[in-house]
Amino acid sequence: MNTHFTVTPNFEVKTLEKALRLYTPSLSEKPMTDFLAGKCDDLGFDNIQIDEVGNLIAKKGTGSPKIMLCGHMDVVPGKVKVRKEGDSLYGRGASDAKAPLIAMLFAAAAIQNNNGTIIFVAAVDEEGSATGIKNLVKKDMGVDYAIFGEPSGVKQVTIAYKGRLAINLKVTVEDSSHASAPWLSKNAIQESMIFAKELKEGLEVGQDGKTKGMLLTATITEMKGGISHNVTPKECETTFDIRIPVDMNCKSTEQKIATLIKGIAEKRKVEAFYSILDETEPFEASHNSPLVRAFTLGIIEVEHSRPTLIRKTGTGDMNVLGNQWKIPVVTYGPGDPHEAHTINEKVSIDEFLRGIEILKKTLQHLKRLHDKKMK
Repeated sequence: MNTHFTVTPNFEVKTLEKALRLYTPSLSEKPMTDFLAGKCDDLGFDNIQIDEVGNLIAKKGTGSPKIMLCGHMDVVPGKVKVRKEGDSLYGRGASDAKAPLIAMLFAAAAIQNNNGTIIFVAAVDEEGSATGIKNLVKKDMGVDYAIFGEPSGVKQVTIAYKGRLAINLKVTVEDSSHASAPWLSKNAIQESMIFAKELKEGLEVGQDGKTKGMLLTATITEMKGGISHNVTPKECETTFDIRIPVDMNCKSTEQKIATLIKGIAEKRKVEAFYSILDETEPFEASHNSPLVRAFTLGIIEVEHSRPTLIRKTGTGDMNVLGNQWKIPVVTYGPGDPHEAHTINEKVSIDEFLRGIEILKKTLQHLKRLHDKKMK
């Protein structure tokens, strides 16, 4: 273990910059895993290991509580030139979610013994099928609290995420015909367009006056059909991405989908089958846990203002773990969530450094609040 250097803000920024230079789309995270394993070693972490699916897990500190800091290493596809311009650092993953992940690394590194045990996790495949987190929740890690690293902005703490259902809908018509005589048969693509419109309207009905965080949304993300430029298509497949707010669940949404599809198919006299590609339940964390209080105090200390608790319209690793482990969890990190997945993704360097300080203060407050609760 080499602890011969002092961690300076300059070192923290350079570490983030190096992490951004590693292009790590989902399931190609190994360069980042190796890089972080080396950093954990330098920073005095113990038990540095890589699990079956490629998650990096390392421990720092001793005593209670046991707090998991979990960020993800993968990014969405598409490279962004890594560069500094003024206060901005550009690169794929700058906001989602390498800045939150590296901020967690340095916050964990600052923990001294007997001030709580930090389990630092750099997870794989968050942007894909959540292989990393799904493997992690199977283990009994005895964790008291978990913080997930996603960009929320330093003054906001994410307490809720929508759930997600992804479905594939296959519409089949009886026959195809030559495109010069389109009246001879139904057209599977046109039928799918009607289907898509009616399914979306049927699922999204009656939501006037709801905030975006509490809306159920059904979005068409892929459509494929047809075999030739001059033949009407007999089959068409459509993918829908449905986001479910915290006051609904996957099961009731699925029942509604089944009823709607059956009704539309009967009305249009076409065959329709659907299959579920992904199912993640929505999740909302307790608003008054010691974890949320610790964040409130940490943010007041650094930012001199109270944080906002927010509900996100996306879906994250917090859903999976929160629904399984039933412990206090939140999602937090420097970075603007609207920068995520953009062609010029960036993070404010100043905000990244303040994020590290807030996480450090939060961990100190959490230790104190936890001990008080245990007395």
